[in-house]
Amino acid sequence: MKVDKKGHTTTIKNTQYNTAEFHQKLMNEYNSYKGQNLIIDLTHDESVSMNDVKLFLDLAKKHVKEKKSLVLVTDSINCNDVPTQLTVVPTLLEANDIIEMEEIERDLGF
Repeated sequence: MKVDKKGHTTTIKNTQYNTAEFHQKLMNEYNSYKGQNLIIDLTHDESVSMNDVKLFLDLAKKHVKEKKSLVLVTDSINCNDVPTQLTVVPTLLEANDIIEMEEIERDLGF
């Protein structure tokens, strides 16, 4: 697991686990990240399935209650098939753009 913090956003990259193991490790350490916008980079695991992505639903709901963004990055699934409570994009650049837009929306009171 590689963690890179820049400003108000933390990128957590899965570097060695399958997605289920990575999710469990992330849940165990969630309290240290809950005040940050999170980008969860799952590109290491090329076999990510929709069920793997759905593991992050509870985490996404918690994070929204904290008024922070959570974006998953994977190009292994069709982003249009993802539940609406999750934000999934194929690249890190798009993840950063989504977080910037959501920060602006929160600042404006939306």
